[in-house]
Amino acid sequence: MFLQKIESEKAPKAIGPYSPAIKLGDFVYLSGQIPVNPETGVMAETIEEQTAQVMKNIEGLLSEMNLELRHIVKTTVFVTDLGEFSRMNEVYASYFDERYPYPARSCVQVAALPKGAKVEIECLVLDTLAYEQQMMQGCGGCSGSGCGSECCEGDCGCSE
Repeated sequence: MFLQKIESEKAPKAIGPYSPAIKLGDFVYLSGQIPVNPETGVMAETIEEQTAQVMKNIEGLLSEMNLELRHIVKTTVFVTDLGEFSRMNEVYASYFDERYPYPARSCVQVAALPKGAKVEIECLVLDTLAYEQQMMQGCGGCSGSGCGSECCEGDCGCSE
């Protein structure tokens, strides 16, 4: 089968007839993650705490595929109160590495979210690990010492 279901102990189980994530080739589609702590089943109160838990849940799903937040190309953020947008946005931004572009994003206010959550985030992810590995091999590897190699033109993914 071409579709691969992705689940993680580091993210909540699906609460309905859906998969937490589906992988098709290099594309990964993460279902909307709500701020349920997968260990306790509890949801925090504030938008900041809820956003942090959602991001941890996303990281948990990505880690099952050896992927990171930098592999996210698009998110859709659902909030129940746009008045809390700036507080959500500050926490959201803190999870991304400034060396990589932020994902494209939409954010909408909705009337309600499952289990009374204040925020839910879904993601489109691109698994580029095979391509990154090919680039590293083609360059002879940068060994984390900064690229500088002409074949990479400084774009091999190593930290400079």
